[in-house]
Amino acid sequence: MNNAKERLVNGLFKENPTFVLMLGMCPTLAVTTSAMNGLGMGLTTTVVLALSNVMISLLRNIIPDKVRIPAFIVVIASFVTIVELLLEGFIPSLYDALGIYIPLIVVNCIILGRAESYASKNPVFSSLFDGLGMGLGFTMALTIIGAIREVLGAGEVFGYHVMPASYVPVSIFVLAPGAFFVLAGLTAIQNYIKIQGEKKGKDMSKIQSGCNFDCMNCGDMGCGKRTAEIKVEEVKNEESKIEEVKNEESKIEEVKNEEEKQEGGAE
Repeated sequence: MNNAKERLVNGLFKENPTFVLMLGMCPTLAVTTSAMNGLGMGLTTTVVLALSNVMISLLRNIIPDKVRIPAFIVVIASFVTIVELLLEGFIPSLYDALGIYIPLIVVNCIILGRAESYASKNPVFSSLFDGLGMGLGFTMALTIIGAIREVLGAGEVFGYHVMPASYVPVSIFVLAPGAFFVLAGLTAIQNYIKIQGEKKGKDMSKIQSGCNFDCMNCGDMGCGKRTAEIKVEEVKNEESKIEEVKNEESKIEEVKNEEEKQEGGAE
């Protein structure tokens, strides 16, 4: 149970896919014209993320390593299709609002990143809560961005008027540039909190935008810092296997030499 809580907290705060890892920027900027759209997109992605994590974790020992990415995409695409049809049938207004961004969930780097870096290497229970944590973190981020844009751009939130009658909506916030302004503002606030915490001597290493590595040259999906540790461990395991093979070969050589000596003595 502690592991489940840790995965939820990790996705919501420590490695929030939007505010920390800076992943999934396309839907983040495109569909957050309102809080409802942000919430709908976030929950849709959460369902796909959790289910695909579970399925990939179940199949992790069956899927060949060479075709794992195509296999992951097939699994994710299957769940996206199911969710898309359910939205079209039962929540057509949300389906129309999200539009093309529903099928594009298939190639969302958050889902592919979690499949590659976590679900394919961990048991089902942990993978489920990892998907839920990342999905809820994504939902929280999109809802916050959408709510701020809706309040500033229309004076409403979730369709309810919250600003005074004298307020003049700043319509740019419900247009494409507004998404960049709000995301930049929230990131600036986050960085300010981090700087102030560091000045007070607090450990603020988990509050950041992106990571401290070169993302352009990152060789893996998800967080490069996290997967780098996994790669080091894999290299160590390979080296130990090579050493075991060498030891076996030396033992076989010793047995052969011993047999040759015994045959020579018999002659």
